[in-house]
Amino acid sequence: MFSSVFGNKEARILVLGLDNAGKTTILYRLQMGEVVSTIPTIGFNVETVQYNNIKFQVWDLGGQTSIRPYWRCYFPNTQAIIYVVDSSDTDRLMIAKDEFHAILEDLPGALDDATVTEALELHKIKNRQWTIFKTSAIKGEGLFEGLDW
Repeated sequence: MFSSVFGNKEARILVLGLDNAGKTTILYRLQMGEVVSTIPTIGFNVETVQYNNIKFQVWDLGGQTSIRPYWRCYFPNTQAIIYVVDSSDTDRLMIAKDEFHAILEDLPGALDDATVTEALELHKIKNRQWTIFKTSAIKGEGLFEGLDW
């Protein structure tokens, strides 16, 4: 599967999850093939992992509450995300769920078309044509649709 997704034989992967979920342990197990003693990651760890003729640059980002807002700064040029959940940490399972859904949003709290239309009172514009295009400059989505329109 990886070779079909990562045709260029190199890929950047982010390892995300709450603090103490096991991200760094997974990173070094992949790279060295063994469990190593770790300390909480403040910032990030980056290692190269070779697997099935693919060179993965694996970024293990710290999972502390203060670091999580910066995760999305690492999204550009990333081909995959491994989201790690400690299934034995039942007290924080809902936090893990919320953080997971937050990284799926292009921008946290982004409004839908109807809300934007209402807020800008676009329905009152009678003498001009208008439409809304969902765009993401980061992902490059929807940019040319507006120009084509």
